[in-house]
Amino acid sequence: MIPVKEAIEIIDKNIIPLEEKEKIDVQFSNGHILFQDVYSPINMPPFRQSAMDGYALLLQNDVTYKIIDEVKAGDNHNPVLKPGEAVRIFTGAAVPNSANAVIMQESVIVENNRLILQKPVAFGENIRPLGEQVKKGGVALSKETKISPAAVGYLTSLGITKVVVFKRPSIAIVVTGSELVEARHALTYGKIYESNSGMLLSALNSLGHTDVIIHKVSDDYAQTYSVLEKVIAQHDVILITGGISVGDYDVVGKVLQGLSVEQLFYKIKQKPGKPFFFGKKNKTIVFGLPGNPAAVLSCFYIYIYPAIQKISGDIGFKLPRITAKSGSEFIKKSVNAQFLKAILRDGEATILEGQGSAMLQTFALANAMVYMPEEQKEISKGDLVEVIRLPV
Repeated sequence: MIPVKEAIEIIDKNIIPLEEKEKIDVQFSNGHILFQDVYSPINMPPFRQSAMDGYALLLQNDVTYKIIDEVKAGDNHNPVLKPGEAVRIFTGAAVPNSANAVIMQESVIVENNRLILQKPVAFGENIRPLGEQVKKGGVALSKETKISPAAVGYLTSLGITKVVVFKRPSIAIVVTGSELVEARHALTYGKIYESNSGMLLSALNSLGHTDVIIHKVSDDYAQTYSVLEKVIAQHDVILITGGISVGDYDVVGKVLQGLSVEQLFYKIKQKPGKPFFFGKKNKTIVFGLPGNPAAVLSCFYIYIYPAIQKISGDIGFKLPRITAKSGSEFIKKSVNAQFLKAILRDGEATILEGQGSAMLQTFALANAMVYMPEEQKEISKGDLVEVIRLPV
């Protein structure tokens, strides 16, 4: 059994990005990681552009100018100005080649077709230069940049419709347990509804991972062996829930050993989620989680989510951790580290009631987890605590 910090370090050491790429539409690229530099096919802006509604001028040593024309956004004509002449211009419009400044409309008086400056104007003022954001052929976004909605807009403004990104991993969820029943069936005595697969699928989908398949098996060695042998050969990441402990009917550990999956660690000094397995076979990463749903989700956010992001090219990803004041008290009964579901609001973290590893109701309300290291025994109201923000 190893400490939380060591488990995180071992996972990080053994996870590398997939060296596979795919070309996708820019409009569907949010959250993906660029596999290579993106070069701009145009200057941006593609012409000298007005930053204001106002008047484009060819400067002279006088405050009076003659208005000879108008240029609005989208116009493609290019009036020729003489010194002392101006054109009415609007934000985003192309500044005539002969103009060398734009004065905002609030800084002038207009009488008929004559313009009187109310303030000095500098050479180049309020003109966005050609290629101010990026020059044609220049790097628009660098390799390993995580694409955001702003990046989607930026790339689209350059006329780029496709980008090459790191391929996201293919993921298999294997749920074990003879006691589990699908929600559409009647619940008989001794059975419980299976929730881990839908919960993990929802979490993965919300984070942009859609190449996910689900298998469900009973606590049977042969059936579990057959399914795991197949998915390990076909997928990049395997998430197994249940069957990883040491009970008489917990067969997952024996199956993984039989399949020659290299064990990198088993069991973490934490609550919930102590019986946690991490291993690999060739390039396939295998996570064995407990069966209790709250333990599954805790382990997913702390260990699996960062690992999957790194596999997808997001090398430096970590869930945000902050220091906040505790809005409640908590006494830890375990000697292990503990992850406590909490609500973070206005810089205060309130630890919720119902911290059991099978209790999802509390998790459904939480937007954060308070981390108590092994050596910490209790939290008093007002104490500073380490808080992990959840992607909810």
